[in-house]
Amino acid sequence: MKVAVAGCCHGALDKMYETLELLQRRHNVRPDLLLCCGDFQAVRNEADLRCMAVPAKYRHMQTFYRYYSGEKKAPVLTVFIGGNHEASNHLQELPYGGWVAPNIYYLGYAGVVRFRGVRIGGISGIFKSHDYRKGHFECPPYNQQTIRSAYHVRNIEVFKLKQLKRPIDIFMSHDWPRSIYHYGNKKQLLKMKSFFRQEVESNTLGSPAASELLHHLKPTYWFSAHLHVKFAAFMQHQTNSKEELPKATKFLALDKCLPHRDFLQIIDVEHDPNAGDSLEYDAEWIAVLKATNSLVNVTQSAWNMPENNGLHAKWDYSATEEAIKEVLEELNHNLKIPCNFTLTAACYDPSKPQKQVEPVHTINPQTTEFCAQFGLTDINDRIQQAKEEGSVRGEHEEEEEEDMDSTGSAEEPSEYNTDNSGLSSINPDEIMLDEEGGDEDLSTCSVDPSPDHPPDFSASFSDIRIMPDSMAVSSDDAMDSTNEELEKSGVSKQVEEKSLSERPLKRIGGNENGNSGIKKIKRRNQAIYAAEDEDKTE
Repeated sequence: MKVAVAGCCHGALDKMYETLELLQRRHNVRPDLLLCCGDFQAVRNEADLRCMAVPAKYRHMQTFYRYYSGEKKAPVLTVFIGGNHEASNHLQELPYGGWVAPNIYYLGYAGVVRFRGVRIGGISGIFKSHDYRKGHFECPPYNQQTIRSAYHVRNIEVFKLKQLKRPIDIFMSHDWPRSIYHYGNKKQLLKMKSFFRQEVESNTLGSPAASELLHHLKPTYWFSAHLHVKFAAFMQHQTNSKEELPKATKFLALDKCLPHRDFLQIIDVEHDPNAGDSLEYDAEWIAVLKATNSLVNVTQSAWNMPENNGLHAKWDYSATEEAIKEVLEELNHNLKIPCNFTLTAACYDPSKPQKQVEPVHTINPQTTEFCAQFGLTDINDRIQQAKEEGSVRGEHEEEEEEDMDSTGSAEEPSEYNTDNSGLSSINPDEIMLDEEGGDEDLSTCSVDPSPDHPPDFSASFSDIRIMPDSMAVSSDDAMDSTNEELEKSGVSKQVEEKSLSERPLKRIGGNENGNSGIKKIKRRNQAIYAAEDEDKTE
């Protein structure tokens, strides 16, 4: 089947789907599935805009609300993960995944689903070492700290994914796995993004958590976005025994949405021709969620996942065949994900702007139903209980008091060495947070691709498949020559604060409708992973 993969779409759903329709009209190419690697921006209304970690001048409604309201429907099944520019309050309603609009499915903090027999996994957010070992404690309305920490990857999600034993076909992360640049055309990457050089040479660019998952899961494909540059790599994994068959991962990072040419890629993926056309639960993943349910944490306290170090009675939470069989029996072997999308917030009305509306903490009925069906903890319900007991509120107030007395936050101990505070490269793709800046508005991009640059669909990942199995990274020159073929592949298109007061949680059911320094939100991993840049950059 044909799978379209998109980079950061930044809420430009109309333009993204128009691009796909254009492919069909001009080249008779119609994808069966669309994957988006974060910065999806599922913004429903003005309150959602206030939950995005971007300066006010970059908060544009874009076009997702039209799909949320039912005015439009996604023409192709769309599955996405979260990035670092999201309406975090909306995605937080669906920690285990769910429909954000008809035919548009969010994978949750981490998740695995199946489509036509193809196993698709992903992890949302970006890596930040000092938040990595915390629980999911944030809830709207956010303050200046939690509006960012809400999208930071947590160790429990990585731990859950590492319990998987069965093969993964496709995996998505927003930020790149650390070190993946050593397996592609590094010279070309540094030619396009010269400010990556110091991080690449010091091997600090990218997420160490994603790298850990890459080595463990060994998926056939791995797709990322975040750095706004197209980059392909081919990683041959080491085998643990002579009996184990060699595995390799085809990695591809996509550029942001229009007007960049490389934000979209079409690949051919082997699938089960006898499988249905519905999105399905993955039985092993459900079994892992059930096994790890006791590990759910909604506090800010740093904690480590169980491991075989003599300190934990249990450290293996992988799903047994019996546990997987039990899940199948619970579902009567019907793994189809129910189409139970429900409106949980008022939709944006251009004729009636509501600029003063504030976000509220909402429990989504999809999550309630999912947790009840599989006996899982509703994270948002647990957060609300903790708030009522005063534990989360007390910790939150203490943190705010500490922030007022200091200019930065101390980093929690981490198993990852992420201190690259000495780096000083500048990324021209940054979003400037100063209100007087003259950066180009991200919302301005042309609708149609330029006829002067027609897309090339002749290659795709078929080029990667014919690469020698023995290919390994021995030098930059060797990899550069092989990766020239990778760079030719694919479909290219030219189409592109204050702190809020607390409010009680809202449960939705049925069909209810003056700092002189310049702060920056950075779209590259140097700032994301720099330990001491917490209050300055992301």
